[in-house]
Amino acid sequence: MRKAISLGIAALLLIISSGTLSAQNEKTSTDALSVIHNRKSVRHFTGKSVSRDDLITIVKAGMAAPTAVNMQPWSFVIVTDRPSLDILAQALPYAKMLDKAGAAIIVCAIAEKAFQGKAEIAIIDSSCASENILLAVESLGLGAVWTGVYPDKERMDAVRKEFNIPEGVIPLNVIPIGYPTNEDKPKDKFKQENIHWEKW
Repeated sequence: MRKAISLGIAALLLIISSGTLSAQNEKTSTDALSVIHNRKSVRHFTGKSVSRDDLITIVKAGMAAPTAVNMQPWSFVIVTDRPSLDILAQALPYAKMLDKAGAAIIVCAIAEKAFQGKAEIAIIDSSCASENILLAVESLGLGAVWTGVYPDKERMDAVRKEFNIPEGVIPLNVIPIGYPTNEDKPKDKFKQENIHWEKW
């Protein structure tokens, strides 16, 4: 009898824990979708600095992105120095918001590290990392925006020069990061007409 009760309790605990795991998985899924749909391009910052721990967390998320044959052909320059952020704001026409951002991450693509040594593959892989960075920023309650550097030669040269980035490395973008003023809102980009079932 005691053995039967013990088995019954064990079975009950298994059912409860299974339900808890299921609920946790559902919550994780919901949270991930919320982050995706709440992500927005933030161009208005309070000027407050971003902690080193948060920046490491964000870059780690970037490095978790998929890459062709797991080559990881990227590198990241984390910028927190105020004068350097201001120089970037002046040098890049679409990154003026850096004057109030707390930090920036320069995502760099490295062709020689990519599958088959192809620059286009390094750029695709680094773009995946960039999106992970944007989502990680959103999940931490911060704001960010992708500002393009590649393929504009003048912008790439300016970023290379300021941050000692080697000639063979492609500065893909500069991502300003900071505490949002909450002026920027997410957009609903879903369009039914862009879906094709089975064939175009």
